[in-house]
Amino acid sequence: MYSNEFQKIIEHRRSNRKFDPAVAVPEEVITRSLERAILSPNSSNMQLWEFYWIHSEEEKKRFGDLCLGQSAAKTAQEMVVFVTRKDLWKKRAKWNQSKISEAAQGESDKLIKRGLDYYGKVMPLAYGNDPFGVLTFVRRTICFFAGLKKPFMRMGGKADQRVTVHKSCALAAQTFMLSIAAEGFESCPMEGIDAWRIRRALEQKKEFGVHDSVFLTKR
Repeated sequence: MYSNEFQKIIEHRRSNRKFDPAVAVPEEVITRSLERAILSPNSSNMQLWEFYWIHSEEEKKRFGDLCLGQSAAKTAQEMVVFVTRKDLWKKRAKWNQSKISEAAQGESDKLIKRGLDYYGKVMPLAYGNDPFGVLTFVRRTICFFAGLKKPFMRMGGKADQRVTVHKSCALAAQTFMLSIAAEGFESCPMEGIDAWRIRRALEQKKEFGVHDSVFLTKR
């Protein structure tokens, strides 16, 4: 139904390395695109991400420097930083449980119980860690024996968790960029950044308001 429109969006999207300072980007374009990014597919609806909207001239200059002075960062009208937040898995799992309970409206059936158990038991096993690596050993043991006779998802240590979270965040970033293209503007995903300093800068920014700091995505 939307094939032609989607084809135009795909063909329009480019990684623009230098932006025209005379072309203003309305704030509602960024807002809509962030709202669309929230709807991106993500593992188990855990939404282990945060989106930071860098809006003020001072902050854009600061983050442009942290992007090693690349032209795309220096000339961008707006900047958005996509951040993985695996550390929020307990909060997100609890949120999903609450939504299932609300939808149940006091009723109890197997499907509801499965949903509650999934976020109450499976997610702690999938995302939990301990100093001695016991949970990693348990995950690998379960996967090994369960996978002997049938296909089974292989879960291991922190590296596997990190990959899962990054994949979901990347999908959200792609949705955001396609939305920007659909609005008739350009974007550019960036490597070549000082990730450590950017992380420190974002931690400092949490005390500011939405337009100068964090746009936390949550359904």
